[in-house]
Amino acid sequence: MKRREAPIENVRIIGIFAHVDAGKTTTSEAILYHTGRIHRAGSVDEGNTQLDWMEQERERGITITSAATACHWRGHRINLIDTPGHIDFTAEVVRSIRVIDGAVVLLCGVGGVEPQTEAVWRLADRERLPRILFVNKLDRREADFQRVLDGVRERLTPNGVPIQWPIYEDEALVGLVDLLGWRAWLWSGGADDPTEGPIPSHLEPQVAPLRERLIDAICETDDALLEQRLEGVDIDPAVLRRALRRATIDGRLVPILAGASRVRIGIQPLLDAVVDYLPAPVDMPPVIGVVPGDEEEEIAERPDDPDAPLCAAAFKIVTDRHVGHLTWVRVFSGRLRTGEAVYNPRTGEMERVGRIYRMHANHREQVDRMEASDVVALVGVKSAVTGDTLCDPQYPIVLERTRFPEPVVAVAVSAASPKERGKLRNALRQLCREDPTLVTRYDPETQELTLAGLGELHLEVAIDLLRTRFDLKPVVSRPRVAYRETVRQTAEAVGRYKKQTGGRGHFAEVVLRVEPLEQGAGVRFENAAPPSEFPTDFVRPTEMGVLEALERGVIAGYPVTDVLVTLLGGRYHEVDSAAMDFQIAASKAVRQAVARGEPALLEPVMAVSISVPEESVGTIVASIGQRRGQVTEMQVRGRASTVEAEVPLGEMFGYATALRSQTEGRGTFSMQFLRYEPVPEGMAAQIIAERRAEGKIRQR
Repeated sequence: MKRREAPIENVRIIGIFAHVDAGKTTTSEAILYHTGRIHRAGSVDEGNTQLDWMEQERERGITITSAATACHWRGHRINLIDTPGHIDFTAEVVRSIRVIDGAVVLLCGVGGVEPQTEAVWRLADRERLPRILFVNKLDRREADFQRVLDGVRERLTPNGVPIQWPIYEDEALVGLVDLLGWRAWLWSGGADDPTEGPIPSHLEPQVAPLRERLIDAICETDDALLEQRLEGVDIDPAVLRRALRRATIDGRLVPILAGASRVRIGIQPLLDAVVDYLPAPVDMPPVIGVVPGDEEEEIAERPDDPDAPLCAAAFKIVTDRHVGHLTWVRVFSGRLRTGEAVYNPRTGEMERVGRIYRMHANHREQVDRMEASDVVALVGVKSAVTGDTLCDPQYPIVLERTRFPEPVVAVAVSAASPKERGKLRNALRQLCREDPTLVTRYDPETQELTLAGLGELHLEVAIDLLRTRFDLKPVVSRPRVAYRETVRQTAEAVGRYKKQTGGRGHFAEVVLRVEPLEQGAGVRFENAAPPSEFPTDFVRPTEMGVLEALERGVIAGYPVTDVLVTLLGGRYHEVDSAAMDFQIAASKAVRQAVARGEPALLEPVMAVSISVPEESVGTIVASIGQRRGQVTEMQVRGRASTVEAEVPLGEMFGYATALRSQTEGRGTFSMQFLRYEPVPEGMAAQIIAERRAEGKIRQR
């Protein structure tokens, strides 16, 4: 489709988010169809969707990677990013939220508010992202719009306001009531476009109070309108819409819409709501960063203005078989043409942009420039990784980096033949570069290569990509829990490295203190050594030795986390001391300190949501207890019940098969990482013994 320009105030940069199976990709396909971007909406069941283009996505019927496209509606350009709903592919959601201006959050009319919806909502809250809600699948027999509204108020926000209401005839969804416009839209005979008419008389008594509550909620966000409302003035719907737009952008209200994407009911009103209520880039505050290299971390900001200095955020890295390394960026300010160079403050490099593409899933449309409000892919910027800032070298800026969840499941991966070892390591590095929640490690002592991710499905897809994309046949172990280690008390130790070989010798002594930190703090290193006692040249090698040792683990060969390591002092020799000596001494010291600090093994605990028939609830609750889990909540949703629980990840392997057996195939579940907790002493001793037998614990 030939690119059409739109002024920046007529641009919408949105993401579509939902729990798995809420109909997100079907909604995206319907949007593309109604905006004329495609001429036939694809089907997830038939495996011919535009945005789920990967072989793995079409085989599984789920979205795995985010896809970007652009379409036009009412003279506005909508840059749309479709994201995965499965918790294992959270990285795609996290990085997309950082570069959009507004979100459409889908809810299933039957399932309502589900775990991934809550996770996305918290991320959007953190970014203060304006949102609208679209309750989908209201054509299903068990759908209940009112129950979903109650769930929104209880679990997401008290500020949700329905601006539509579903119309049913003989239990079939046929249309919607526009509460603000006080009219009905009816889709009859499978027509793409609705006919507008009066509200069915039997519905008026039910929806009239809803309209009054909606107008009250809007007027409460605007003093002038509230005064008119109290005086009994009949306020024009266009004025109310403008006020609702302001309240949505400010986060004071969240419009809730209704529909059924599969039968394309409610898609045009959804597009209208995107244009009417979600912000243009100029409606958002300037993006804020810091000036790189500035000791006082001076704050810098960039408005959404093509005439401002260039500032773009790299949010996705893809290796395309036809054009090579692609860096997806959101341009916040400025402009740049093909052939011009951008500056990467993280690497200090200038790189020339060879080509600029607008993306439509895996299809590319080459353009000659990019500017504020664009979401494009660049060829030639090979140094960038996810989270990097690309900017004008005369006006450097670094935006806040994206934080991704830690991997909790790992597999050992080995090449099928010695010839494939190098190819396998390169392929894994490339996958990890593209997906920040995949982490590969190589242990030179055990010569084991591992790949860690967010879940079994995450790793399954990654291994499948090794086979299909890189033509490898890796040997893969069964999934294992990615445990962590920590300390429970403060301890100190001295590490000494001394070696005399006849010529120049080696000497270093390091004194360290290790103390526990709060959960999720990671590893922190601080230098408290007197400069006269410990030259600053040896501080960085000491830190490197500490971090390397903690990454390898102490008691079970798992990374140590949630600790503060403080360099207290040490000794050096004017002639014999070198940087590497302090790296070795620091490694020894920190291992000894951890061993003295009452070390503990930590396991990931997952938040598990299980949807089962009501008659299976007792069996499910009992099975959770057998898996060392705890039930935290139970809810009835239509004819199904939902059991919320917290269960150690190690007890959840194979649960899908067990659940199918316990519910005759009618149960489903999802889970997401919640926190790390200490492993029971007996189990920890067994895990450590097994790791020692496998040669995974580094010898002291």
